[in-house]
Amino acid sequence: MTSNRERVLSAAVELLGTEGLRGLTHARVDDRADLPKGSASNYFRSRAALLDGVMEWMLQLETPTVEATLKPATPEDLIDELCRLYEFMTGPNVVTVKARMVLWVEAATNLRVREALLRGRATMTSMLIPALASLGMRDPVAVSDTLGACVQGLFLQQFARGEALDPRPLLEIIVRGALETASGT
Repeated sequence: MTSNRERVLSAAVELLGTEGLRGLTHARVDDRADLPKGSASNYFRSRAALLDGVMEWMLQLETPTVEATLKPATPEDLIDELCRLYEFMTGPNVVTVKARMVLWVEAATNLRVREALLRGRATMTSMLIPALASLGMRDPVAVSDTLGACVQGLFLQQFARGEALDPRPLLEIIVRGALETASGT
């Protein structure tokens, strides 16, 4: 059974991902969650608290999927797993990803949002870096940063164009290039 707090957070993510930051108000969250007026503000007194809650909620929901994906035995496995993760993020999880993209733009001028997003990013990279290191990447932190920037760029391009993009060619270049650098070729 979903708690009222979870309904508030789910509604807030949906509003961010479908209507942008201007669509996110306590009253609109209450309405979208089909809860009595004032419910969202009972859990999150301010807009900043609501945004913090949203970011933590998104991270909580996505971490198990990301964690399960990042268990590659070979570079090809990593590429395949990253492609499957991209398909999940742009398919069943698209509203959450769009909500996060809205928050990335907000982070340019809102330090509190930036700090929360960076905490989430640190959690995700802490799962990716060991997978990269296990494959022999010489600088798994740099490769993780590159993959993150590439995937975020792909999300932005896909959403702005309104058409599906194939991440495989870019992911192959990054993974194979990082392995070539590690082997010195």
